[in-house]
Amino acid sequence: MQITPRRLAIGMSLWAPNLFSGIRIRRFSDDWTRATVELHVNRITRNYVKTAFGGSMSAMTDPYFFMLVMHQLGRDYVVWDTRGEIEFVKPGSGVLTAQFHVPPEKAAELRERARGGAKVLEWFETEITDAAGDVVARVRREVYVREKKRVTSSTAG
Repeated sequence: MQITPRRLAIGMSLWAPNLFSGIRIRRFSDDWTRATVELHVNRITRNYVKTAFGGSMSAMTDPYFFMLVMHQLGRDYVVWDTRGEIEFVKPGSGVLTAQFHVPPEKAAELRERARGGAKVLEWFETEITDAAGDVVARVRREVYVREKKRVTSSTAG
């Protein structure tokens, strides 16, 4: 059974690390090009100075670029999130939101660059914003893409 965007969003929102960190996946688009994730900062999820915990802001951005790429490329590719960077701009409180976007053209470019088993590393960027639309943090995530060996060996020759 192939997972639908809606089921994945619900399942990831209920996954214990996200659930207890106040992270909610609002949606994955039907074409796997977009995701929206929220972090609810409250009495349980805030830090010592009553603002968003930096680790939670990092966690709310961790897998989404790689997941969007993975679902667009399909089963013939290995896709991993390899590293991330976060720049904290201002304290965050209330509901924080991150939007992730991987256009089909970018997925096609990654597919082409990874053809034949080449290792591809690509950076993606997003911002975490508060309810007023102010930027709380800027995030970069690096994604690794490679065509699976079974695919490259069956096409070589």
